[in-house]
Amino acid sequence: MFEGRKVILGISGGIAAYKSAFLLRLLIKQGADVKVVMTDNAQKFVTKLTFETLSKNQVYCDVFDEKNDFSTEHIALTDWADLCIIAPATANIIGKLANGIADDALSTTLLAIKKPVFIAPAMNWKMLDHFSVRNNIDFLKENGIHIIESASGELACGDKGQGRMAEPEVIICQITEFLKKKSFLKNKKILITAGPTYEAIDPVRFIGNHSSGKMGFALAEQASLLGADVTLISGPSSLELNKSIKRINVINAEEMYSACVKEFSKADITIMAAAVADYTPVNVSSSKIKKSAKGEMELKLKPTKDILFELGKKKAKSHVLVGFALETDHEVDHAIKKIHNKNLDFIVLNTLKEKGTCFGTETNKITIIDKSKKIFNFDLKHKQEVASDILNHLKKYL
Repeated sequence: MFEGRKVILGISGGIAAYKSAFLLRLLIKQGADVKVVMTDNAQKFVTKLTFETLSKNQVYCDVFDEKNDFSTEHIALTDWADLCIIAPATANIIGKLANGIADDALSTTLLAIKKPVFIAPAMNWKMLDHFSVRNNIDFLKENGIHIIESASGELACGDKGQGRMAEPEVIICQITEFLKKKSFLKNKKILITAGPTYEAIDPVRFIGNHSSGKMGFALAEQASLLGADVTLISGPSSLELNKSIKRINVINAEEMYSACVKEFSKADITIMAAAVADYTPVNVSSSKIKKSAKGEMELKLKPTKDILFELGKKKAKSHVLVGFALETDHEVDHAIKKIHNKNLDFIVLNTLKEKGTCFGTETNKITIIDKSKKIFNFDLKHKQEVASDILNHLKKYL
């Protein structure tokens, strides 16, 4: 269940911090990409170097560290992650989270994250039993934080009682069970398209667009995390993909059409996020076209196959078909026409009117419109979060 998942592992200052190294190893063995955030006190028990060596990622300890990739590392980390685990979670970090205190890298990260958070308390039984700690834990539970209960046994001070951090295997098991329940796409086959198409003019030049494929790739990764069997058909793109996702590379619109038709009947859900060219050259030169003396070049174009329309004709009642639209004027009207003309279940409308949206950016702002013309507007977000919004809408639709 951790294959391809991005995990923040938060470590606070307790003797159980040594167990976090074993937890990190288990996460990595199961295919997770892990970034560690440590408090100053945590480093007194286990070194930063230990976790950097095991994770092969930079460890974050200081909000304002000059080595951080960004000046707002806590925000960038939470955009990157799929979930967060705090193990061990001391009374101190639990209290900070419950009361909105952000005075170090870990507590600041916790206030910024909007993904599932799992906390494994570890402390002396007397501290765990204190009314303030119990109140804080209960408050966190009520607000959606997942508590992995501590075990009973011998504690660091020699006492016996509840307060031992759950064993790494137990933590992995409990989070796995949570992820299984959240995997509403389990056993569903999803076909997703991404990226541009390149329509050749000659062996050197082509007609294309600015699509990077980031939105389609984000959808593929998020759908895979939710248990789907994902096939991604991608136009030319340098983006890397989780190995558990089947990837079919194509170059032009005709290849995209052929691959989509072949794969469509195997899928339960199809999401067409690719920016396929509407036109392609009538004639493709076998050698490079030289610049003419006139300095002008005439290029005759013909329309490409409308892939979404063709798939809409083949669509069975049980199949869910989702389209994307990018319009520069009368956006909603054009999108609604596409829903009906192409037999879509709903459409994702992109915009070019706002900064930080659409092609080549890390962020996007979308509007989802369904068959009944209901409109759902979303804020500007990182494309991984946009992918989650689209799949959450799909979940409600299903």
